[in-house]
Amino acid sequence: MKVVLLQDVKSIGKKGELVNVSDGYARNFLMPRKLAKEANAQAMNELKNAEAAREYKIKTETEQAQKNADALSGKTLKIYGKAGQAGKLFGSVTAKELAEEIRNQFGVEVEKRKIVLESDIKAFGTYNFDVKFYNGITATMSVAVCEK
Repeated sequence: MKVVLLQDVKSIGKKGELVNVSDGYARNFLMPRKLAKEANAQAMNELKNAEAAREYKIKTETEQAQKNADALSGKTLKIYGKAGQAGKLFGSVTAKELAEEIRNQFGVEVEKRKIVLESDIKAFGTYNFDVKFYNGITATMSVAVCEK
C-alpha cells in the first residue's frame, strides 16, 4: 500500500515522503497513530502543492539573501566606543552591536548569530567580518572602531 507520511517514521521515511508499506502495517500501525495517510489523489495533490510551496519559499529566501548580500558586500561600518586606559577600547564590540549598526546604517535586518567574527574586537582599528545570509551566500564587511 502506498502512503504519505505525516511524520518521520524510523526506518520507513521522512515527513511528506511517499512510501510503499505492507497493508497491515499501514492499517494497524501507521494510520491509527496518525503517522501516515493513504496515497489517494487528494493526498498526492497536497504533497505536490507542499513541495511547490517549499521550493517557492526557498527561491524567495535565496533571492532576498542574495540582494542583502550584494547591498552589504564591501561596505564599512563605523562604530564609536569609549576609550579606557592607555587609549584602549573599553569593553569589546560584539556581534549584537554589529547587527544593530547594520540595521541602523544600511536598513538590513541581520541576526547576531549570522555574524562571524574571526576574533573578539577589543581594540580600536579596522576589522573584517562575514555575514552569512543563507547557505552559500555570504557578505564580507569591515568595521572601523573609532574613539568617541
